[in-house]
Amino acid sequence: MSANRKLQTEIDRTLKKVEEGVEVFDEVWDKVYSATQQNQKEKYEVDLKKEIKKLQRHRDQIKTWAASSDVKDKRALATARKLIETKMEQFKVCEKETKTKTYSKEGLAREARVDPHEAARRSTRAWLRDAADRLGAQVDAAEADVERLSAGRGAKKHRAEVEALEASVRRHKWHVARLEQIARLLDNSVLTPERVDEVREDVEYYIDANQEPDFADAYDETMDIFEGLELGAPREARDEGAVARGGGAPADDDDGL
Repeated sequence: MSANRKLQTEIDRTLKKVEEGVEVFDEVWDKVYSATQQNQKEKYEVDLKKEIKKLQRHRDQIKTWAASSDVKDKRALATARKLIETKMEQFKVCEKETKTKTYSKEGLAREARVDPHEAARRSTRAWLRDAADRLGAQVDAAEADVERLSAGRGAKKHRAEVEALEASVRRHKWHVARLEQIARLLDNSVLTPERVDEVREDVEYYIDANQEPDFADAYDETMDIFEGLELGAPREARDEGAVARGGGAPADDDDGL
């Protein structure tokens, strides 16, 4: 099987999973809004979140393929991506309504028993985990592309693309190591949720923008979006330093743990 045919098979398989995933999402969505018991509704809301995360992982892979020159006809990818993003917006509606419940009588009573700082810490911890998961999915997709492009007789002509993907993987892994380090510091009360929130916007930008075709050309290898938190080197990156980030000088040895 040629490389292009194998790639198209992978794309078709993913598009099929997207179609099936959207059907499951819609079924769970209907269950959320037809549930008569609160405990049932909460269970279905958890299931709905799981389904949207699966679709988001497919979206990350689709964005990678859409940016690849190996894919000539990208219309099906664009359609699938738009469909997933529609479901993401739909999920936000449900999520917002869930959060609004905290203002009900029962929700307010529950909030009164939860320390505000602890609630903020949990929320920030959940975001850190989600951000690391999304980058992890991008790493998996890029490594799969490296393996595909490095196989067969056409490997030499893909050398530049493979090197770019490998650099991207190193950058992603460096950012994941930072996010995991921040989570440990948050758990140990070394960092506050407010301090972590200072980098949230930059992290979200990196996760979304790095999938764009011209991102690597505009990326500043010397810039550390976590610099203001004075983290030192994460455990996983001490020996790799800035090589894992894709450039720049190694960070300090103390990770604050």
